[in-house]
Amino acid sequence: MTTRRRAGFALAALVMTACLVALGIWQVERRAWKHGLIATVEANIHAAPIAAPGPDGWAGINPARDAYRQIRATGHFRHDREVLVQAVTERGGGFWVVTPLETSGFTVLVNRGFVPPERRDPASRAQGNPDGPVTITGLLRISEPGGGFLRSNDPAAGRWYSRDVAAIARAQGIADVAPYFIDADATANPGGYPVGGLTVVQFSDNHLVYALTWFGLALLTLYFAWRLWRPEPGGRTTTGE
Repeated sequence: MTTRRRAGFALAALVMTACLVALGIWQVERRAWKHGLIATVEANIHAAPIAAPGPDGWAGINPARDAYRQIRATGHFRHDREVLVQAVTERGGGFWVVTPLETSGFTVLVNRGFVPPERRDPASRAQGNPDGPVTITGLLRISEPGGGFLRSNDPAAGRWYSRDVAAIARAQGIADVAPYFIDADATANPGGYPVGGLTVVQFSDNHLVYALTWFGLALLTLYFAWRLWRPEPGGRTTTGE
């Protein structure tokens, strides 16, 4: 291999080293961000419930700060406007029952909990007092637009794979709807269904492993560059000729 070709490969290896170091630094920064997010969510989950944000506070909702915050709302359920969102839970496959809750100033969608396929028909579930006010406590969740993995919501057919607040509101003719939904807590519903309190709060945290991988590869490419262009005794360079 000629000296020029060796120099070209060495330069390419140095460029690759810089890219790998940058990726490692990015993962370190992502790790710090993720740990901050986890700490915020943990604090939100264990804090005392606050009133569900009304229209004046919607613009200020920040997913990184407000997701999984404990909130409470009082109103009347519109069971005639509920939708079923496909779900897989610790209880198996089935549906989330998402029902509009009309409060004094706005409507908020409430994920009342999980039902198995044999309970998807509202007639198979007790509704409690449909005309009386109810108070719901649960977690503030950010809207899930679009659908699920490889599946798009189909409002016209009533097939939902994610809790897309705006799309559900349009499909069900709901006005003044909050831009978030509530995951209801484990308070038992009449007849036992839906089953609330099944929210899974879990974040992957593999950033340290990724960072060490990128930094390790950076060291290897740096060593490769050095091997390609290292001085021989006497001040000459190895040409391979």
